Amino acid sequence: MEKKELILEGKAKRLYTTEDEALVIQEFKDDASAFNGVKKGSISKKGEINCAISSIFFEYLESYHVPTHFIQIQAPNEMLVKKVDIVLIEAVMRNIATGSLVKRLGFQDGKALDHPVFEIYLKNDDLGDPLINEYHAYALGIALPDEIRSIFRITAKVNAILKSFLERRGLILVDFKLEFGRDEKGELIIADEISPDTCRFWDRKTHKKLDKDRFRFDMGGVDQAYQEILERISKI
Repeated sequence: MEKKELILEGKAKRLYTTEDEALVIQEFKDDASAFNGVKKGSISKKGEINCAISSIFFEYLESYHVPTHFIQIQAPNEMLVKKVDIVLIEAVMRNIATGSLVKRLGFQDGKALDHPVFEIYLKNDDLGDPLINEYHAYALGIALPDEIRSIFRITAKVNAILKSFLERRGLILVDFKLEFGRDEKGELIIADEISPDTCRFWDRKTHKKLDKDRFRFDMGGVDQAYQEILERISKI
């Protein structure tokens, strides 16, 4: 499939048209950013690694009948995906207290949560992607009640599937963010990516961080951490 016109460029990816109006090419960049774009940098081979990691997760989820936009790998840092209308919501599921959950609510960092915490955020960089609830979403006209319920149901299913998958590879799924889009039939499917940019992964024994927190907090070894995640999830 030939890459044509640039549709959109974000902090971590570019989208291009193809000869098929229903399909686009998603190109993963090596650029890295944190704290709503305040901190910027680059991670060696990040585009290729995140493309590979996301494809593995998408294919695995599809095997459990979780709908995603993924079609196939197009190039080392490109995937062919379904064109969707992005829902302006970021769905987050938290299994371990860390990051903003600790800052906002005073949890002990690293505490395993008795029940996973589901949150939604408004996808708006100018406003800093604020935490919202479903009633804000309805008032803003960005999602219907049935869609919010579907987003929760799919996110919870993804959590159960990937927690088990990662546990078998010596990893803890601390938390993760999903983005959703409406396909040509108006049905919700997972879009964007699932990678160390959008998830927190810890080694199960040592709690070593293997995700973008290493970039956020200048911990070093960022590219090695991303590569380690790819190697672990590539194992049968």
